[in-house]
Formats: sequence, C-alpha cells, structure tokens
Amino acid sequence: MQAATLVAPPQVSSNHQINPWHSAQRQFDEAVRYLSLPPGLADMLRETKRELIVKFPVVMDDGSIQMFTGYRVHHNAVRGPTKGGIRYDTNVSLDEMRALAMWMTWKCSLMNIPYGGAKGGVACNPRKLSPRELEKLTRRYATEISIMMSPLGDIPAPDMGTNPQIMAWIMDTYSMHVGYSVPAVVTGKPTQVGGSLGRREGTGRGVTYVVEETLRQQRMIPDETTVVVQGFGNVGSVAARTLQELGCRVIGVSDITGGIYNPRGIDPVDLLRYHHETGSVIDYMGLDTLTNAELLEQKCDVLVPAALENQITDRNADRLRCKIVAEGANGPTTPDADVILGERGILVVPDILCNAGGVTVSYFEWVQDLQSFFWTEAEINDRLRRIMVNAFNEVLNESQQRGVNLRTAAQILAISRVAEATMTRGIYP
Repeated sequence: MQAATLVAPPQVSSNHQINPWHSAQRQFDEAVRYLSLPPGLADMLRETKRELIVKFPVVMDDGSIQMFTGYRVHHNAVRGPTKGGIRYDTNVSLDEMRALAMWMTWKCSLMNIPYGGAKGGVACNPRKLSPRELEKLTRRYATEISIMMSPLGDIPAPDMGTNPQIMAWIMDTYSMHVGYSVPAVVTGKPTQVGGSLGRREGTGRGVTYVVEETLRQQRMIPDETTVVVQGFGNVGSVAARTLQELGCRVIGVSDITGGIYNPRGIDPVDLLRYHHETGSVIDYMGLDTLTNAELLEQKCDVLVPAALENQITDRNADRLRCKIVAEGANGPTTPDADVILGERGILVVPDILCNAGGVTVSYFEWVQDLQSFFWTEAEINDRLRRIMVNAFNEVLNESQQRGVNLRTAAQILAISRVAEATMTRGIYP
C-alpha cells in the first residue's frame, strides 16, 4: 500500500505571501467596529489563548532520523472545549494555525455548538512518507500534543493531509497513555472505533445546504445553475457530487495538478473514480485543461473554492466571472479581495458559515461517543441541515439589518456570542 492512499487527496497551492493570521485579524477588526465591547475584551478575543510548538524525531524506514516541527494552537475556550483539525502540509506554520484556530472559534459560535477554536499541524509532505513512517510521525506528534488534548478539553479532527486512519492512530495513542479507550478525544475516526456516519461528507454536504439556501434567497433555480469547484479533496468532491444531486451543473473542477472544464457538464461521481485511479483530474475524458488560476476565472454562477487559503486575492478578484462565491475552504478570500468582490456585486458566502458542516458533524460524533449511542446517517444529515439553514438565515438577517456583507455579519454574530459568554463567566480571578 502506498502512502498516498492513506492521505486525503492533495489540494491546490496557496499564495503564502499573504499572512492568513493578518487576514483573520483584519476580518475581526472590521466586525468589532459594530459591537460595543467592554474595554480590553476585543484585545483578548483578537489573540490566541495558548500555543504549543514541538520539535520531534521520527526514525525513517531507512534507519535515518528526521526532525519534524508540529503545532497545536488554542484560540479561545470560553464556550467549551477547543475543537479543530490537524493538517499535514509542507507549508504549515504558526501563523496559519493561529488563523485557522480563530476562524474555528467563530465557526463554532456561529453554529451555536459548545466549542472554542483550535488548530494543529505538522510541517511535512505526507505523500512522501511510507504508511509506517506516517503512523510513527502521527503517534509521536499525538504524544507531544497530548498535554493539551483531552475529550473534555481539546478534540482534534482531520484536515488537509490527514484522514480517518490518522485520527484512529491519535485516538489509540492517547488511549494507550491513559490505559483505556477514549473515543471522544478525536472526531473524524472510522466508524469501527467510534466514528460517526456522515462525518467524511459533512463539510461538503454542508456547503451544498448553504448554497441551496443562497440560491433560494437569490431566486436562482438549481437546475439552471452552473458550478466551478476548486479543489477535489474531501470537501470539493463531496460538494461537487451533492450540488449535482441538487440539480446544479458542475462545469469545472481542479486539484493540485490543474483543472478541467466542460460547459456541458462534468459527472463528479465518475470523475472521483478517475481521480482515485490516476491521482489527478487531468486528462479526464480529454477535457480542456486549465491552470487553477484560469479555472477561478471561468464564467459560472457559483464558484466553490474548496482548497486552501489565499486563492482569491486583489490580483484576481476583478477577473472572477461568478455570481456567488461559496467558501468551502478556510480563508480562500483575502480582505482586499472581499472589497473588490463587494464592489462588483459578487456575493461571498463566508467560510465560517459555508464550510461549518464538518465541525458540526464532528460535534455530533463527540456527543455520540460520550453517550455511547449512535445515530443513523439520515438523522445526522437532518440535524446538519437544520443547523446550517438556521445559521444562514441568522447571518442573512444580521446582514440586512446592519447593511454589511455576509462575512462581517457572520463574524458580528459569532464574536458577540463569545464576548457575551466571556462576560457571563467573568474574568478569572
């Protein structure tokens, strides 16, 4: 078995010259202008709670020792245990973890689930590790961050470059340390060890639920809606499939190798089969090949950036030809690009709303693990739809009342809930 089969399909590269932590703080500053927070509270919410950097060795298959750097960042824990994925990627950095942890705080608050935000990762290329090396790296990293991790304190989950098997290794490592099985210490696990039905599809399915509501609000008909999806990993592939099931026509898709385009439509199910076989979307049915940058600029009704942050910037925002940007990834649109898109009348459905399906189903998994009582997939999807639709309508109402875009409205709601919880609890001591 090759290491690539253990890791989520690769995504597209991001523009790492733009610091995502600075973007997250700029978004926060914009939203806080509309809130009357007590002196100093905004400063508290603007920063992370705790940060852990670990440097650890792994014995490789050839007997050599290789050093790796890992991170675990907690942004805020006022509303409950911290929750956030673990990312394996060569470009993992402390500032990226800070940004993703902050966005997770707002995401959980917006969904009204009792979590704070966290994020973790290891700077590595998982596709270049053997299965055994990947397992050893994971177990050592889990051991290093176990001082911050617990089922009632900090609960990791999969992210880019990690998958259910890696979550199972983390759960097993933690369980070996404490001497008994602790399924609730991670989510996104295989169902055989306490995972939830519908978890793998949760983020992509949630994107579709939110797009469906957006189309309804915009008086657009799914059967007459074209979609371009950037990134064909766990989020993008599921979003493409479920959007097609909704009635939309998927006309463009990309992964790290590039993109394909067909105005007559692309079958996401068959494309996923081809992607599993070849490791790429390129050359599928002889379709036109585009770069990821070119794919973003194709004419469509809905653009779903489902890869990494910083994909839509002030350098390309004026060339987008979509009506709606539905953010399947975290931080795909920079603050400067937000301004340009708003001026052009392109509606941006923000990440903390659009891609919150993953953490919501992770919450369901955690609750099921704590109860040792599991729900059907139909129950999972029904609960997910209700939460996503309710959050969308709350954000839309806030946006209309305040005259702000959906991102600022979502952040206002999320930040205000965390601020209220902070003041209700009080500042210790």
